Amino acid sequence: MCAGLTPGQAIISAVTSGSKRFFLGTDSAPHEKQRKECSCGCAGIFNAPVALSLYAKVFEEAGALDKLEAFTSFNGPDFYCLPRNTAKIKLTKASWKVPDSLSFSFGNIIPMFAGETLEWQPCVGEKAEMLNEVQEVGANKG
Repeated sequence: MCAGLTPGQAIISAVTSGSKRFFLGTDSAPHEKQRKECSCGCAGIFNAPVALSLYAKVFEEAGALDKLEAFTSFNGPDFYCLPRNTAKIKLTKASWKVPDSLSFSFGNIIPMFAGETLEWQPCVGEKAEMLNEVQEVGANKG
C-alpha cells in the first residue's frame, strides 16, 4: 500500500493512474427482490445500471477522466489478447435518478443506489449517436 493512503485511496490512485495493468471488472448480482430480502437471501448487489456512472465520478474527482475509456474499454481486452468492442457508450454529465426497482418477467430487482440521483448518465446505441449529433451542432453554434 502507498504510504499515507487509505486502502480506498490507494485503489483509486492505482485505477486512475493510466496503468494498463488495471481494468474494469464488475460482479453484478441481479437477484430478484424476494430472494434477496429473506432470512437466507442471495448475496451481492445489482450494480450494472450504475457502474459506469460511478466510475466516471471517481475518475472525474481524481482529475483522470481522460483515462476512463482505457480503463473501461481497452486495458481488459488488451491484457487478455482479445479484440476490443466496437460498440460505444456515451457518458454525459447529466443528473439522472436511478429507478427504485426494475421489473422483469421473473420479478423485481432493486439496483444499487435505487432512488438516488447520479451525475453521469450512460447512453448506448442510437441514443448515444443522437447525443453526439446534438453536442456537435451545439459546439458548431458557439
